[in-house]
Amino acid sequence: MPGRLESEPIPRRDFLNLAGLWTAGAAVFGSMLGMLRLPNPRVLPEASSRFSIGQPREYPAGTRRVIPARNVEIIATDRGLAAVSLVCTHLGCIVAQTPDGYDCPCHGSRFGPDGALRQGPAPRGLRWLELSRRPDGALQADAGREVAPNTFYKV
Repeated sequence: MPGRLESEPIPRRDFLNLAGLWTAGAAVFGSMLGMLRLPNPRVLPEASSRFSIGQPREYPAGTRRVIPARNVEIIATDRGLAAVSLVCTHLGCIVAQTPDGYDCPCHGSRFGPDGALRQGPAPRGLRWLELSRRPDGALQADAGREVAPNTFYKV
């Protein structure tokens, strides 16, 4: 029998009821905090797949220029301009230029100077990207839109 200064023990049923109420309260409080975060986007916007490659006069026929920030090579011929992605179609490695075309340093795929597949394991040749003109006259490439190989944009 407890003394005057000792509190009575809490019955098991009352303890379980209190524990359940505290757990439910914590769950409601946690979900309210989560709902307060909903109006703020948690995903960063994706960069545009279109990017400027400069004015057409910067690409005289016979030139090839790599844009390292976008892993694209611009090819200028008498037929026009083309953009070839330097991303290997096997696992996304960046291919290296060689005198004979391009080689993938990771898995050994080889591509011709026009990006055509010469040796696997890549399943296909390098991607050719769509070129177009912006309203200000500059050229732009679209990494999100692929064109058939050997498709040149007439300048």
